[in-house]
Amino acid sequence: MPEIQHISAETRDRLQAELTDLTGRGRIDIAAQIETARLLGDLSENGDYHAAKEEQGKMEGRIMRLKSILENCEIVEEFDDSTVSPGVVVSIRFEGDDGVEQYLFGSIEERRTGIEVVSPGSPMGRALDGARAGQTVTYEANGNELSIEIVAIEA
Repeated sequence: MPEIQHISAETRDRLQAELTDLTGRGRIDIAAQIETARLLGDLSENGDYHAAKEEQGKMEGRIMRLKSILENCEIVEEFDDSTVSPGVVVSIRFEGDDGVEQYLFGSIEERRTGIEVVSPGSPMGRALDGARAGQTVTYEANGNELSIEIVAIEA
């Protein structure tokens, strides 16, 4: 069963527009590139053809990913800043560090410039999910147990 993606309505609209563009203009453009490369001759030694086919594969992979997200998403309308939940920015301090780091908690598709994303399905994400500001949580990564303090949560 596919993982449910918690995304904002704005992100859903952006992903839908990207999907529409890729399944329309994107497929037409890549088909034209492949046809142009075919006209250059022997396909076994045709770098343009192989590059276009590789680009087509990447684009089709992105189309499948977008369809999966859009078919299996829940729109998060209101962000609760009392607990770590999808769509919030959480400020944390790793045990032994003085600095505070900020992470967007949620789907990579919600990414913002300058803020790393932590997925709810990752070990750190599972530890943070539902935690409150001031709380310390632990999780295991690469055989080590790590502790992090939740400093603040912003909607």
